[in-house]
Order: sequence, then structure tokens, then C-alpha cells
Amino acid sequence: MIWKKFNGDNIQLPIKDVVRQTIEKESAKGVKLKVCIGTDSQVKGAETEFATVIVFLREHCGGFMYIHNDKTRQKLHIKERMLLEVSKSIEVAYELCDLFISYNVEMEVHADINTNPQFKSNDALKEAMGYILGMGFAFKAKPEAFASSSCADKIVN
Repeated sequence: MIWKKFNGDNIQLPIKDVVRQTIEKESAKGVKLKVCIGTDSQVKGAETEFATVIVFLREHCGGFMYIHNDKTRQKLHIKERMLLEVSKSIEVAYELCDLFISYNVEMEVHADINTNPQFKSNDALKEAMGYILGMGFAFKAKPEAFASSSCADKIVN
């Protein structure tokens, strides 16, 4: 998986090493971190582009994120696409969760799924919530899911 900084620079190390270094650097400065992981997607012709983000929030001091993009030509229905977004976020959260636990960093998984039943994405809400909570992660959906609906959304649009 190739990860990038928001400025577009590629990250050369494995993401787990970068996240560990980031937590240690911020902790050494006395900064309390919270991490939110989310994925959004955009259908562009025959391709669907995904952006997964790891958002670091510094308590009272802004934040930053790391980004991973990938694409598929597989035709997906809306519910499949929403659950694939969640799956991509969970994959990253699962890879990093032992770091967050050992450094006492709060982590949430954000799903770009609307809680309003009038929206098509709502069809995937119950499954997504069950998947995320079943993995033991804190869950946020729209409108609180800013990592997916605002941060990742800016990368794929």
C-alpha cells in the first residue's frame, strides 16, 4: 500500500512505522492525539476511486492526515461500495490498533453512510455499524464521520 502526505509526498516507510513515529513525536511534545480512519469513494466512468485517510487530531491544535488511494473497475452497487469503503477503513484500523492501544490513543472508524433513511447509502448502515462495532472499534456515521465524508471526500473529488 502506498501512502502519501496531504502535500502529495509519498511515504517511504511502512505506514505502521510512520504512525508509530508520529505518535512518539507528538507525545514527546506533550500533544494528546485522537485518530479517525475513514474511506470515501467516487465513481468516475468505469472506475471507482477510493481514498482512505488516517486523520490525526491534535487536542486544541489542528491536525493532519495520511492518504491512500486505489481504484477498481469492478461494477459495484451502492451498498457494496459503502461496505467496501468500511472494509478498507477496518483493514487499516486493524493493522494499527495495537499501536493506538499501547500509546493510549483514542481511535474511531468513520463511515460515509447517511443516518437519514432517505439517502441510498443508508441501506448499508446496519451492516457497517455491526462490522465496525463487532471488530471492537468506535463507530461514527454522517454527519459525525468527518474523516470519510470531509477529509477522504476531498481526495476523491
